[in-house]
Amino acid sequence: MLISSETLKQDLDQLDHDQLQQVADFIAFLKFRSQHRRRVVLDPTQLATLFTEFADEDRALAETGMSDYTAILQKEDQP
Repeated sequence: MLISSETLKQDLDQLDHDQLQQVADFIAFLKFRSQHRRRVVLDPTQLATLFTEFADEDRALAETGMSDYTAILQKEDQP
């Protein structure tokens, strides 16, 4: 089915206010979605840099609670 802008204009002219608001909301959604898709570009080099930058911090955070966790496990194993 071919859709022309003229046909769409004619259809829009027949809509009531609430229907026009729904069309406007949908158009806003389409614009947002197309902009969002263009913005999300992950650069592998940049990601690798971020990973390297935060790797030590991540390891330190992971180890922070391990002694407490071990103590809790040992306490649970006791009768």
